[in-house]
Amino acid sequence: MSTDTMKAIRLHEFGGPEVMRYEEAPIPVLKPGEVLVRVHAVGINPPDWYLREGYKDLPPEWRPPVPFPVILGSDVAGVVVAVAADVQGFSVGDEVYGMVRFPSFGESAAYAEYVAAPASDLAIKPASIDYVHAAGAPMASLTAWQFLIELGHNEPNPLQPEMHRPVPLNGKTVLVNGAAGGVGHFAVQLAKWRGAHVIAVASGTHESFLSGLGVDEFIDYTKSPPEDVAHDVDLVLDALGGPTTGRFLRTLKRGGALFPVFLGFSDAEEAAKLGVTVSMTQVRSNGPQLAELVRLLDAGTVRVAIDSTFPLSDARKAHERAASGHIQGKIVLTVV
Repeated sequence: MSTDTMKAIRLHEFGGPEVMRYEEAPIPVLKPGEVLVRVHAVGINPPDWYLREGYKDLPPEWRPPVPFPVILGSDVAGVVVAVAADVQGFSVGDEVYGMVRFPSFGESAAYAEYVAAPASDLAIKPASIDYVHAAGAPMASLTAWQFLIELGHNEPNPLQPEMHRPVPLNGKTVLVNGAAGGVGHFAVQLAKWRGAHVIAVASGTHESFLSGLGVDEFIDYTKSPPEDVAHDVDLVLDALGGPTTGRFLRTLKRGGALFPVFLGFSDAEEAAKLGVTVSMTQVRSNGPQLAELVRLLDAGTVRVAIDSTFPLSDARKAHERAASGHIQGKIVLTVV
């Protein structure tokens, strides 16, 4: 391999997992404010397959232009190998993790041996966990953090006119739907850390896993619809979201809140009648928030669960695993 190329997973067209190609690509050139990371592991996330499929679930006017060939992915853990002259706070040899340039539709370029990342998107990797676990954390933990703990930015909200506002969790009852998945398993742990009584909704196969994360109650949705079981909840974080999220309105107290992670909520009138706040946000890269999470990860307060790992060259199999459902934690690609 020549010194200026690397292996990466690139798309030359939209489609199923089969359109992902493992091939040579140029090593990125550092711009001001960036560091070059030799990638050890890459976390995979739903935006990776939305991009791969050409954002087919978005209305056409919302679909961003994507310049081919494009490298998928945003979550990385690895070692700094070069630092732009103006960058403070990172040096060659640092072990780092982060979600790179998100949301930017195809500019994150993480499924690769090297990634150029804005220093502000990265944090020093938690010392107590390996690269695989570190790569599983950024997008999913930041999503849970920005929904539940602190938004951390003042960007306009593309999903609604007003800013998203987390609500106080101490002493509250919080229901997490999709609790065993990437965002869900971080959400239950962060809610417990902030003093909430946590109800987890998942399939029965995940009950012991979620008990191990400290949830107070477990609802197996394959046995009974959670909206028939749970009542007087203060906050629902629906990590599956989508068009069915409105069914959780009847689990909430008057004055409660419903936070859907994905688009599709359409029961605004009913929510208003019930006095329920419905709010969403778009997760954004944030190195300082990841640095705060390091403390929780190193203390063991928050754990990263790994569903499965695949070599970078098998990214296609990783996407097939993601599509098969019933994921417990995160799927990660190994690079080194």
